[in-house]
Amino acid sequence: MTGRSLLSMLAMLSLVASTASAEPDRVHRITLDEYEATLEYWAEKYPETLRVERVGESAAGLGIHLLKITDPRVDDAQKQIALVTALHGGPERSGTTTILHFVEWLLGNSDEARETRRKQILLVMPINHPEAFFQTDRFRNSEKIDPYTGGGPAHWDLERLEYKTPEKAPEVMAVLNVIDRWQPDVHADMHGTGLQEYSPEQLGDRTRYQGQIMFEVTGSAYSNFALRPWDWRVTEAIVRAGQEAGFPSDRFEADAQRSFHGPVMRPIADRTWSGQPNFYTAQYGYAKYHTMVSAFEIAWEQSGVARLRGLLRIGNGHWQNEPHEGYPVERIASYTGHFVTSYGKTAEERRRSRVELWQKQGEFSHATLYPQTDGRETYIVATSADAAAVLQKDLDLFLAGVSEREDVDATAIQKFVRSGPEVLLAVSKARRTVAAPEPLEHGIGFRLRLPYRQPEIDSVRLNGTPLPKDVDHGWQSWNANGYTQVQINLSPEIAARHDLFIVTCEYTPDEARPIGWTPPQAVLDRLK
Repeated sequence: MTGRSLLSMLAMLSLVASTASAEPDRVHRITLDEYEATLEYWAEKYPETLRVERVGESAAGLGIHLLKITDPRVDDAQKQIALVTALHGGPERSGTTTILHFVEWLLGNSDEARETRRKQILLVMPINHPEAFFQTDRFRNSEKIDPYTGGGPAHWDLERLEYKTPEKAPEVMAVLNVIDRWQPDVHADMHGTGLQEYSPEQLGDRTRYQGQIMFEVTGSAYSNFALRPWDWRVTEAIVRAGQEAGFPSDRFEADAQRSFHGPVMRPIADRTWSGQPNFYTAQYGYAKYHTMVSAFEIAWEQSGVARLRGLLRIGNGHWQNEPHEGYPVERIASYTGHFVTSYGKTAEERRRSRVELWQKQGEFSHATLYPQTDGRETYIVATSADAAAVLQKDLDLFLAGVSEREDVDATAIQKFVRSGPEVLLAVSKARRTVAAPEPLEHGIGFRLRLPYRQPEIDSVRLNGTPLPKDVDHGWQSWNANGYTQVQINLSPEIAARHDLFIVTCEYTPDEARPIGWTPPQAVLDRLK
């Protein structure tokens, strides 16, 4: 080895040693002044697109802000509403910094950002727990309440869907008030890395180090598997968006290869998924307005933005061939694969209908003819106790009740029922009854799914009366998920006049599908 080569090697070893022992670079810690000045700057730079509003404050008087971002040239009635929060931002700083990067993208001039502003109202709350973000780096506020959970079950009245201790958690109330005001279609809550687990002696200058990461999670929360989109395909679309940007996601119980468990399974709890169903602040919108909720764990802001964009693309497009653009939030109640759906020509009308039906659906009784039969489909919904009294398991009693209704063509219903082989009416009674329920104000829809790709739909009727093939008042159909979807839309004027909805559909399948099994002929011959 030459002298020059030796010197080069020694220099390289010295560099490696110094690099290994050097402290990692620190992450800039955002100050309150910087945050508020940034909001002011954005509002000045984008006066038409962005509105900044102070919607609450912490016990110490630190502001909680809401950013509304949308294209004012498009009618708001046509838009989806998406809420993005950082309920642990707060101590989990990468949730907030992801949102700040997301706002910059959303205010930008990319085709996708402009499309999103045209089609959606984006409600963004970057810092929900300002005292934790700027001062304490701890989950709980001065009253020992974590805004993410709301403090636990003792603080929630789920019967009335009210927060019981608003004076102790202004951070929670700021979010609930925004949800009540806007009734969003979707709510994404952003979480991530921070200093929350550092002891006071370890906090130092309260900055994170470059390279501090975590395994990223999409859709739900490890501690609460009820906080997730109801459709796993939504979660997978978000995961895919992250993967396309180079970032993988953990899939909870799927990656752990574990089943859920409940009280009966406690003896084998060590073999099941550790998360439990719970109620956190983000689920308030679901419980009250049928908002689709999700949670993200974020190591890298680029990943969080990519996944958020993946979620918003769903709101910009047609989900699973649905006729309207928007998030999949239109199915309100279900019974054996039949659905009550919202009604409306615009996103705003469908949102009003969704909220009304969601809050009343506990009063609905459901029924279908049983067994299900090829070529025939039924779905019956009663929205009052009087109408529900008609829904009797015995078909003779059911038809007797129908014959006393002035809003039903009893002859047509009797003909339909008697012409089929079904033996009873399968009934699911309402969870609660109201003596004199208010008429429906915002219309109603029903969804049937015919298990054929190209059946001939011969007749769709409401209470025995044929319905036209019409988007506003009548029926429409399309193919999705292997079914022919049949959507019945009833306008507010029609829905308000009824409390019993007997939907019948007659169709001709496009193929014969024999069922059953016969033993081999040799076996039959042997048994002779």
